[in-house]
Amino acid sequence: MKKKNSRNTKGKIVSAAWQLFYRQGYDDTTIDEIVEASGTSRGSFYHYFEGKDALLSSLSYLFDEKYEELMETMDTNLSPIEKLIFLNQELFGMIENTVSVDLLCQLFSSQLITKGERHLLNTNRTYYKLLRQITIEGQDLGLFKENLSVNDITKAYAMFERGLMYDWCLCNGDYSLCQYSAMMLPLFLNGLCR
Repeated sequence: MKKKNSRNTKGKIVSAAWQLFYRQGYDDTTIDEIVEASGTSRGSFYHYFEGKDALLSSLSYLFDEKYEELMETMDTNLSPIEKLIFLNQELFGMIENTVSVDLLCQLFSSQLITKGERHLLNTNRTYYKLLRQITIEGQDLGLFKENLSVNDITKAYAMFERGLMYDWCLCNGDYSLCQYSAMMLPLFLNGLCR
C-alpha cells in the first residue's frame, strides 16, 4: 500500500507540474506553485526530485499514465495493428493538446545530456510493457515477420514514434503530429508485417 501511495504522490507532482508548464511555461512556474497545485508538500517534492529541472524527464511518466488509462478503455477486439494505431493517435492527440513543443524539446534535450537514467528508454515503463504485450499478441496471430523478435519490433516502433515527435519539435509543431502519424504509421507497420 505504501508503494502505491508514493507512486500517487509522485504522480500528483508530475501531473500538476506539467499542467502548469503548459499553461504558464516552464521558466515561469515555481516549485511552490507545483507543490500547491499537487496538494503535496515541499518535502514530498524534494523526496522525488532534486529540483524543477529533474521534472523535465518525468514527462514519460505522464505518457505512461495516459497509456494506463487507455489500456482500460481500449477495445479488446481490435487487432494488434489497430491497437498500436489507436494508442499512437491517443498519445499524439494528448501531446498536441497538452504539451507545448518547447517542453517536448526540453524533454528530448534533457534525455540527450543526462548522465543518469533516460526515462524515455526505460523498458520497465508501462509504454514498453504494453508494446511488448501487443507485439506478442501479433506474433501469436502470425501478423509480424518471423525473423523479427518481440524486442526488434518493440524497439523499432518506439524509435519510429520518437522520430515523429523529434521531427515535430524540429519543425516547431508546424503540422499536425496526429495527422502525419495517421498517414505514416500504417506504412511503417506494414513493413513489419508478413
